[in-house]
Amino acid sequence: MTNAADDKTIVREYFNATGFERWRRIYGNDATVNKVQLDIRKGHQRTVDTVMGWLLADDNLQGLPVCDAGCGVGSLTIPLAQAGARVNASDISEKMVSEARDRALMELNADQMPNFYISDLEELSGRFHTVICLDVLIHYPQSKMASMVEHLSSLAESRLILSFAPKTLFYSALKKVGSFFPGPSKTTRAYLHAEQDVVKILEAQGWEIARNDLIKTRFYFSRILEAVR
Repeated sequence: MTNAADDKTIVREYFNATGFERWRRIYGNDATVNKVQLDIRKGHQRTVDTVMGWLLADDNLQGLPVCDAGCGVGSLTIPLAQAGARVNASDISEKMVSEARDRALMELNADQMPNFYISDLEELSGRFHTVICLDVLIHYPQSKMASMVEHLSSLAESRLILSFAPKTLFYSALKKVGSFFPGPSKTTRAYLHAEQDVVKILEAQGWEIARNDLIKTRFYFSRILEAVR
């Protein structure tokens, strides 16, 4: 049986190899992506736009310490920095961090540059007003996801924002028949998480759900929760 430690190894190796090139194209402007990948790109961007909308509505991003945990190629990191947040951005993949840094160098001023570093979610340290972790928990089973959320919670002073693939009868059936990430868009093992389970973990850590949204396209499904203290 594959254990949780193996999931980390699989994710790290995938996003440092074939997964890096695939997702760099998906999260970029490459016109060669197929219809499935384009659909996922649009879904992921809607998630980023939704979270940025929440944060901008609060009108306190200027100088705010924010941790973007699992930053990928910087899809959220860069707009956060452009809005004035002091961003710490990390990813388990060295190649992803390098790509995010390169994109930031092209799009940001020197005084906006985030602090980029390579790190597993459970090895992150520091204290931040807001911790955000988007489209990462899909790679980890429930048992590992719980400990990751608890650790991220310990880093956040006032707000924790998470996204995950929701576990419903429909999405579970879709995953079972192999349509969750079909064909060339296949990723690492995809884990679905029941919303009530994630909420229960957050509430046990003293959080209350302030905002909640579901982003869905044909091949992209993401439940976003904003928890506050």
